[in-house]
Amino acid sequence: MGLLQKAVETFDCHTALAGKLREGHEPLVPVSHLLTRAQLEITVNAAGEFVDARAVDKKEEKIIIPVTEASAGRTSAPCAHPLCDQLGYLAGQNAVKYGMYVEQLEEWASSEDSHPLLTPILTYVKNGTILADLTRYGLITCDENGLPSDEKLLVRWRVAGLKEGTEDACWKNTALFDAFARWYEKKQQEGQEGFCMVTGEQAALAEQHPKGIIPINGNAKLISANDSSGYTYRGRFAEDWQAATVSYRASQKAHSALRWLVAEQGTQVVFGGRTFLCWNPQGKKICTATGAFRKEPVVRIKPSDYREDLKKTLSGYRSELKEKDGVVIAVFDAATTGRLALTYYNELMGSDFLQRLYEWDNHCCWENGKYGIQSPSLFQIVNCAYGTQRELKNGKAEMQTDDKLLRQQMQMLVACRVDRARIPSGLKKALADRASSPVSYEYGVWRKLVYTACAVQNKYMFDEKGEDVMSWELDKRDRSFQFGRLLAAMERAEADYYQKTEEDRQTNAMKYMSMFRRQPWHIFEQVNRQLYRAYLDRIRPWQRDRYEKVKKEVVEILRSYSEDELNQPLEDVYLMGYECQRSEFFKSKEKKEEEKKDERTEEQD
Repeated sequence: MGLLQKAVETFDCHTALAGKLREGHEPLVPVSHLLTRAQLEITVNAAGEFVDARAVDKKEEKIIIPVTEASAGRTSAPCAHPLCDQLGYLAGQNAVKYGMYVEQLEEWASSEDSHPLLTPILTYVKNGTILADLTRYGLITCDENGLPSDEKLLVRWRVAGLKEGTEDACWKNTALFDAFARWYEKKQQEGQEGFCMVTGEQAALAEQHPKGIIPINGNAKLISANDSSGYTYRGRFAEDWQAATVSYRASQKAHSALRWLVAEQGTQVVFGGRTFLCWNPQGKKICTATGAFRKEPVVRIKPSDYREDLKKTLSGYRSELKEKDGVVIAVFDAATTGRLALTYYNELMGSDFLQRLYEWDNHCCWENGKYGIQSPSLFQIVNCAYGTQRELKNGKAEMQTDDKLLRQQMQMLVACRVDRARIPSGLKKALADRASSPVSYEYGVWRKLVYTACAVQNKYMFDEKGEDVMSWELDKRDRSFQFGRLLAAMERAEADYYQKTEEDRQTNAMKYMSMFRRQPWHIFEQVNRQLYRAYLDRIRPWQRDRYEKVKKEVVEILRSYSEDELNQPLEDVYLMGYECQRSEFFKSKEKKEEEKKDERTEEQD
């Protein structure tokens, strides 16, 4: 019940927003109300006489309407809403539906919880002119029997000429919402009472629970027990309600809060049809479990600068989210259109949550070209590891993953990031395999694969061995790392020649990259011979000297390994050696001097 308890707490912390319409925001729906869309608007005066009618534009926001527990979940069986309803309930052609509507509205209008809007609307409906008025305004058509062509059009009401200061639109009047909630709560007390597992109090129990919490999952319910003929609860309980007793009020608050959270966090939390929510019940702004940790990141090339930025970001979040403030993470998915599942749930203290996101971004990171050091998004990691290269409408290529696989892997990575679980070796291997096959992808896609693979490998190495490869010096005595440097040097030397001749060709080092990973020394000798035979004499002397210098440095380190070891398959860290050396080539002379100056200053301090 942790989810429902936190959802109720969220609702209680935001009661001031309940029923309030704010531009650009979906409203928090009050208890005993529903958010829906109206197609028609009818205006009557205080005497219940018709004044005006119009069609509601589809672009207009949804409206809040009062509903009963039964009417909120109605399907084919007739059950009237208390105020705003479909033409089939208002017109009088269907005696059963019309009788339900009028009887219920009369009961509410005559109670001590009535409202000035009710009597004029009730009077107008009982006059029975609604179809004629709408037809006269050209808003509907009726057949030869006087039945509307579409009796499912929902009508919202406006009452003109009331006391000054009274909101005349029924879907905006918060006093009307409160009046119905009080009236219906008294009616609920006539029903079955029991122990609410959410609030821990004796209260009127919910017989039905709201549907449609998450729009992409349609009417799927989080709590449902209408299968009395199957095996949903039979064999465990005699009656469906024995499985979980939740009060009506707690159910309404919890479902309303969850629906509101989904709307507020938007489509950016939906991956592969699975919804990832992350929130603080008190409404304090936090970063999501799937989103970026750094706010408006500045380009950082040096690891020390990047980590300093991370610390500042952590400090900034901690000033907003106090240590004891809670964070809730919940993931939802629907296997069918009727059942909504909670596939992941976690509650953390704010300090723990922020620390874990900080630790992830501190180690799952790598230099990403002109963007500097970054931590790839979870979405990018999954796409790079398991996606298929597809061409977009704008002509660019991108990795895209099947929805089923995407949602599974996204949830797994959320657990890794939030629960401090280790990255699966299979994910790391999938990224390294793809990054080692540049001929299989467009250049831009392949560069993203390499960056992502290095970031994940860096995190994996830290978790397994406590090592941060990003802080390694180029002379690190690691066979795979040094072979990666050698690969970068061979690629750069041949690329220097193509740059001179303005040819757009892939280098031999890249063509043989996959084989180089399996037989590094053999492929090095082969590519090295090709360089001497066709390229080194045709590039600038300083470029040739640069290649010779790196080759000499690497070979001297590799001499400490036996001949058998030299040709053994490389570990995935070779990609990081390749990237480190490649990055070193692209650093300008001025930047090198600046770094040396900074280092001298730090030493003096």
